[in-house]
Amino acid sequence: MTSRVLIVDDESNIRRMLKALLEQESYEVHDIGGGADAPGVVAAFEPDVVLLDLVMPPGPDGIATLEILRARYPDRVVIMMSGKATLTDAVRATKLGAFQFLEKPLTPEGVLVAVKAAIDLSRTRAENRELRAALGTEQTIIGDSPAIEAVRSLIAQVAPTPARVLITGESGTGKELVARAVHDESARASKPLVSLNCAAIPNGLIESEMFGHERGSFTGAVRMRRGKFELADKGTLFLDEVGDLSLQAQAKLLRVLETGVFERVGGEKPIETDVRIVAATNKDLTSAAASGALREDLLYRLNVFPIHVPPLRERREDIAALVAHFSALSAARCGRVAPTFTPEAVQRLAARPWPGNVRELANIVERLTIISPHDEVTPERVETVLGAVPTGAKRDAGPYPAALSAALEQFEADLIREAITKAHGNVAEAARELATDRANLYRRMRRLGINQHDTHVS
Repeated sequence: MTSRVLIVDDESNIRRMLKALLEQESYEVHDIGGGADAPGVVAAFEPDVVLLDLVMPPGPDGIATLEILRARYPDRVVIMMSGKATLTDAVRATKLGAFQFLEKPLTPEGVLVAVKAAIDLSRTRAENRELRAALGTEQTIIGDSPAIEAVRSLIAQVAPTPARVLITGESGTGKELVARAVHDESARASKPLVSLNCAAIPNGLIESEMFGHERGSFTGAVRMRRGKFELADKGTLFLDEVGDLSLQAQAKLLRVLETGVFERVGGEKPIETDVRIVAATNKDLTSAAASGALREDLLYRLNVFPIHVPPLRERREDIAALVAHFSALSAARCGRVAPTFTPEAVQRLAARPWPGNVRELANIVERLTIISPHDEVTPERVETVLGAVPTGAKRDAGPYPAALSAALEQFEADLIREAITKAHGNVAEAARELATDRANLYRRMRRLGINQHDTHVS
């Protein structure tokens, strides 16, 4: 099958050169002169790779176009090109998901190497999607307990309506999967689902993240940037950890919910938005409103249709299905045969309190799958990962003892260090061996305090 490449560049000579070069290598190529038409052309042409210029007057520029493409077509591989890029530009593009950054003047060898690598990544992603679909391991809500069936029933009731949804539940219960299901079962399913983790953005930047900003509106605002509301237009905006918004940001959010209009930071032009809001929190927002930490009128606006996701300890009958699901998914990611979990091993897992809920169970099953290829997972092997329960401790009495938490973190840290050592410092290769992605591995390294000096990462 012929691979397709889309070239987006305002310089016609560059487009002609790239098109001739790539067609000589038997790629199917289409080119356009600006970013405004890129989303529509991507939808129609369905390229495997997009070669995207950074500076394309009068705009939108490459960064703005990249944001839109990543929101609408997250699996599309994008290579950025520029002769005027700064390190800040390159870092920004990488954070937004650009596969590579090519500096102009371009060389035929550099372009062909980058495009070939991008094509390989595109094919791998497609194969992984097909494999997950064949295994039934797409991100979905797993289980058939009464508690989870009640959640499914609520999703089915509210998804076809325009009502705002507030998803509550402890960390790790799968609130983002509920948000995804609400979007996928709605009339907006063909439009973007855009996520914003309100707890992960500093207060000084949250308004820019939500509404975007104009060039020069603050130090570092070197170009216009669209915010999440603009990117999610006609689709769904998922506000995760909405209870962590500052009071100032709450006031701005409330105004948009009431009027459907906002302005970019530093801007004066009103922008209309048609966005469905699905919010989530692990906090008690009623108590937060009573204490003044959350605006009561914002709570009323968000909490039109509540869905509570139960903790894993209240749906233990789903643990066997979850173990099979996560084991198959982990094995598929690293090209292995999933191990068999004995009934006793599953019972051992089901006996845990799981303070980290489904996310914690997924991590444990991933570790067991990695250390048990083509093998059987026994209760004894489960114990090597979980550690022994201290004498007299009640298994359902709440969070793990500190010693056990420390033991689990130590096990994870040792596993990561061993994988990086075997990969001779190559984090990408270590991530593949651990059946995860490089970004997730870096996050875990930061959380565990593993730095370059510990692992000799280059």
